[in-house]
Amino acid sequence: MLSAEAAISKFRRDVALGALLKGALLAGVVGALVVPHVESSAALVVIGAVWLALSYTSAKGSRLAADSPALIASGQFEEAERQIDRSLRSFSLFRAVKVQSLHHLALLRHAQRRWRETALLCRALLGQRLGAAQPLSTPARLLLADSMLEMDDVRGAYEAIAALYTQRLSLAEVLNLLRIQVDYEARVGAWQQMMNGAMSKVQLAELMPTPSAARTQAFLALAGRRVGRADWSDWLRRLVELLADPLKLVFERPLLAELWSGPAAAAGTSQESARA
Repeated sequence: MLSAEAAISKFRRDVALGALLKGALLAGVVGALVVPHVESSAALVVIGAVWLALSYTSAKGSRLAADSPALIASGQFEEAERQIDRSLRSFSLFRAVKVQSLHHLALLRHAQRRWRETALLCRALLGQRLGAAQPLSTPARLLLADSMLEMDDVRGAYEAIAALYTQRLSLAEVLNLLRIQVDYEARVGAWQQMMNGAMSKVQLAELMPTPSAARTQAFLALAGRRVGRADWSDWLRRLVELLADPLKLVFERPLLAELWSGPAAAAGTSQESARA
């Protein structure tokens, strides 16, 4: 299994080598045009052939990892690992191809719940001049923020979240950010802030996958409880109980145990059990 440190080291070497080769080829073209002689045409043909060969190799590396996100989403981690490893080990003349492969490895490590490696990979990616791969900065920051929270690094999560407010987000990214943000705000006790636009947040959460929707709405229910909105909290808690097992939610986020610890919560749970 490729470690994050080894992948980052290989990524940086390949990016530097690619930049060096592109510079050398460009210098060769300029030299052939500025100082014309009999061999200039031949030199240009050779440089063009080298460029095409390297571009073809780069395209092969891009195709190697093209299916990785689908494999990760379907849980085929071993096959995704093999494809990403081959892509990172293959040479590419273009920075964007290598950045994409590093991002795919961060996606895989996140799916494997290897938070430290995910954070290392995302930081390495975001530390690059992304150029054509700039659209990857937003999902990388989301992965970083989520990993920081899982490692209980609230400050690191805040820094990643704050940077996202300057970017335009797709609907999927907005939903992901909302899930991460309410988790962060609950950890720092920003209960009133969580209740701002609470109904809109609940409606957005309904568009999330069921586990994410349940956790997000549970945090909003807890916020209601903390600011004295018992009616809101009880309604939302009952909605959460239809989506997920409270024991699992509490195991993943112990802070949520408060939702099922009071008399009202116990009575509500008993009623639900009786109806079942």
